[in-house]
Amino acid sequence: MTSRQWMLLLLLSLAFGGSFFFMAVAGAAWPPFTVVFARVLLAAGMLWLVLAVRGERLPPTGPVLRACLVMALLNNLIPFSLIVWAQQSIPSGLASVVNAATPVFTVLVAHLLTSDEKLSGMRLAGVLAGVAGVAVLAGPAAFGAGAEFSAILAGLGACLSYAFAGIYGRRFRRLQVAPLAAAAGQTTASTLLALPLMLFWDRPWLLPMPGPGVWLAVLALGLVSTGIAYALYFRLLAEAGATNTALVTQLVPVMAILLGVVFLGESLLPRHLAGMALIAVGFCLIDGRLLRRGAA
Repeated sequence: MTSRQWMLLLLLSLAFGGSFFFMAVAGAAWPPFTVVFARVLLAAGMLWLVLAVRGERLPPTGPVLRACLVMALLNNLIPFSLIVWAQQSIPSGLASVVNAATPVFTVLVAHLLTSDEKLSGMRLAGVLAGVAGVAVLAGPAAFGAGAEFSAILAGLGACLSYAFAGIYGRRFRRLQVAPLAAAAGQTTASTLLALPLMLFWDRPWLLPMPGPGVWLAVLALGLVSTGIAYALYFRLLAEAGATNTALVTQLVPVMAILLGVVFLGESLLPRHLAGMALIAVGFCLIDGRLLRRGAA
């Protein structure tokens, strides 16, 4: 990847970094489909407003609308619901660690379904090094007896859904849909799909009114961790491919820890530094430029 694409990846990891915390706060007060609906509704509204200001639009063709619908299922409705449900049984930190398995699934799915993102020994070694780094970051306590097996399986199901979304979402570039328009179309389709599920299963009119902390978490989740994040996501997906974009899930736990150190006064432990070093090694293996320079 280019230096610009690495910067986009870092910004995306920062936007996604708070999503697990925000989902944990919102999920403690609202059921999963209500959280998902509020999240994608806010994101869609923000993205359409930006499109209107910029004078851009989503081409209303059949292939584009179908792509938005499929991406809404694979990249929003299915994984968001699984993660919110999983976080009712496991901590947000462990949920973000499980989510870091996404690049492994993406490498395998990309190898099977694409012609230009085939599996190489170096790329697989880099992804596995990154996953090992995330596991070191989490520490052994994250995988103790308190972790619910079904919740972890749900998190892995979200990873698989994200992997298919990363491959499928590449077609927006072939359809000549701008990244911002693709994000707006996806979140709008997600809103339409989540609405009947929320009304049927969650019955939000029966829920107690949440406190201001929940509303702030939902706002941040929708505007920053979804609206801004998916604008960055589709830009990176178009430029760098599915496998490279999926690497963001390995940076999310790192960003969560660093944000805690900077803003919450949390401690930076030796295992955190070791885990970050392993993730950096993995990224170097995947990128390959440093190794090529050394060989030259």
